[in-house]
Amino acid sequence: MKIISWNVNGIRAAYKKGLVDFIKKENPDIICLQETKAFEEQLPEDLRNIEGYELFINPADPEVKKGYSGVAIYTKLKPNKVIKNKLGNKFSDNEGRILSLEFDDFTIFNVYFPNGGKSQEHFNYKLSFYDEITKHLTKLKSKTNVILCGDMNIAHEAIDLARPKENEKSIGFLPEEREKITEFLNKGFTDTFRMFTKEGGHYSWWDMKTRSREKNVGWRIDYFFVNNEIANNIKRADIMTDVMGSDHCPILIEWDK
Repeated sequence: MKIISWNVNGIRAAYKKGLVDFIKKENPDIICLQETKAFEEQLPEDLRNIEGYELFINPADPEVKKGYSGVAIYTKLKPNKVIKNKLGNKFSDNEGRILSLEFDDFTIFNVYFPNGGKSQEHFNYKLSFYDEITKHLTKLKSKTNVILCGDMNIAHEAIDLARPKENEKSIGFLPEEREKITEFLNKGFTDTFRMFTKEGGHYSWWDMKTRSREKNVGWRIDYFFVNNEIANNIKRADIMTDVMGSDHCPILIEWDK
């Protein structure tokens, strides 16, 4: 099973840059998109209906902000259940950040984590968002296999960004943020990319304003995490740095079910 995750920074913008051709060429079983910034009715017909795939889209509540956030999943597999904006019964989000699909033997969570940089309130929400994800997925993995993917807006370790020293006080690399990923992994989850690649220099996001992609001055803030029980069945985890069309590049895993 091949699964791709990509923050497209606008699904309609990515469409104009060849998103449909990319999906057809890569032919994943599931592709999760973040920061879609659109409602389903705003999508061109050939983006809404890609042959062989069912589309599930979860935009932000228009009362929050139009053209903001949003996640979507194209899947060849028919899910048993589709859940939007919720983690169990106790946490809900109205910014279109969470979309999960339940299948017979696993649940996939496509999540666009908050950036947290606008204010202290936003930063606190980011930390509590991580706490809720950790709490819910830790409980869930005792019942089914769990895959969490998306733009997590945190570089976990110094190896995950090109200039850690200069960014010690930057949002996305603060100690209290990085600790949230450590806490999550310690609950029984694996960072799939680090199973295969131990060295630095591999990033998934670059600041377009400074043209940092050309110099590979980036951050690895997009991840696939899986529960430890299935980690050994992940046969490949990669960052698709050659794919353009966004300030992020896609990431993928191949899972031998």
